[in-house]
Amino acid sequence: MATGEIQTAPTKTQNVLPLRNPVFKSAPRIQESILSGVERKVLLWFAERMPAWVNSDHLTLLGFFGQVLAGVSYLLARWHRWGLVLATVFLAVNWFGDSLDGTLARFRNKQRSRYGFYVDHMIDTFAAFAMMGGLACSGYVHPYVALGMLISFLMLSIEVYLTTYTIGKFQLSYGIFGPTEIRILLGIGNIALLYRPMVHIFGLHHRLFDVGGAIAIAGMGLMLIVSSIRHTAQLYREERV
Repeated sequence: MATGEIQTAPTKTQNVLPLRNPVFKSAPRIQESILSGVERKVLLWFAERMPAWVNSDHLTLLGFFGQVLAGVSYLLARWHRWGLVLATVFLAVNWFGDSLDGTLARFRNKQRSRYGFYVDHMIDTFAAFAMMGGLACSGYVHPYVALGMLISFLMLSIEVYLTTYTIGKFQLSYGIFGPTEIRILLGIGNIALLYRPMVHIFGLHHRLFDVGGAIAIAGMGLMLIVSSIRHTAQLYREERV
């Protein structure tokens, strides 16, 4: 239907048949983070060597359980600090599954655009809840800071999904940061916690992850505000009354 046309309701004489395969055009993926070029080459290398019996669904589940187990590891870190090392290992597992599933589907030309987009991001939502829940119970970060990070992530995700639908642009990174860079920073933070869980700022003691979490919340909040204003202005210009 062209812009400006009015779609009338079907009359009784019209046959309305459901579309079994609705037309769906995947939005271009915008991935411009600092490691994106290297990451694409590494993922393609893995995709070329992946056994035939492994498919994208297997990798999606692997990524999901990797992030959930990272949350469980943070919970274990409340009693033994080596849970932080386990959390770092499972973040790597999460990266492998979550990043490679789409690459493998595209490499084998077995893409399921609607299914993949929906399932992948719903799983990300549940996995983020599990990981932030574990982090909130770890004792290394205040529960309110963990909750703030989760809320900021979900709000930014909503903006990304709405942009994908209304503008046709799937934003995977902001500036030099994308999911991979965030995982690396979190892994480095985990190792730092083994040696220095507290930091001194302006003469006061603060938990390292409270400071890092506050910075993450502020960063995501800023990206959310800037993106919302920019995309609102773009849509307003494109759809003037």
